Amino acid sequence: MREDPRPGRPRASSRETLAEAACELFLEQGYESTSVADITQRAGVSRSSFFNYFSSKSDVLWSGLDTRIDAATVALETLGADADPAAVRAILLTLVHDFAPDPLALALRNASAMGLEEELVRDTGLRSARLAAGVADAARRSGIAPIPSDIVGAAHAAAVLSSLRVWAERGAGHGTPAALVEEALGSIHDLPW
Repeated sequence: MREDPRPGRPRASSRETLAEAACELFLEQGYESTSVADITQRAGVSRSSFFNYFSSKSDVLWSGLDTRIDAATVALETLGADADPAAVRAILLTLVHDFAPDPLALALRNASAMGLEEELVRDTGLRSARLAAGVADAARRSGIAPIPSDIVGAAHAAAVLSSLRVWAERGAGHGTPAALVEEALGSIHDLPW
């Protein structure tokens, strides 16, 4: 005898449903005025369902990129002493490969309407610091001194995050984030890499 599936939204779509509901509400009433309860009510799921997918309201925007940064950091660690400019840049390009419009892109494009300017500056800084540390560690493992390593890390992280912001602000049909990252990385001069 076949059992009927459990009622409710399929598990795979709950994350997307929550993100869509959150973005709608951020546009309608602003980020600060939107609560987790508002998001779950709009999405038609429980509060516990929200926290199965996201650790905070801000995580709705950043979780996709955070996953990519985590993977890039692991890949940078595996380079060991073999880290070189080409390998590091290839890893950084994986951060934006097939990057589709998502809640973060929507937030970057509509930061003012959503009331997210300060939130995005703070949260971008956190992601930049994580990515910069990963690149700087790779540079140090390859033999570059600490201060130039930190500078290389910061420059590469800024290139990636700035490119994502510019891509999102331009909107659909104006190039890819990968093309912007390649251009930004190519503009880093007079550094060891």
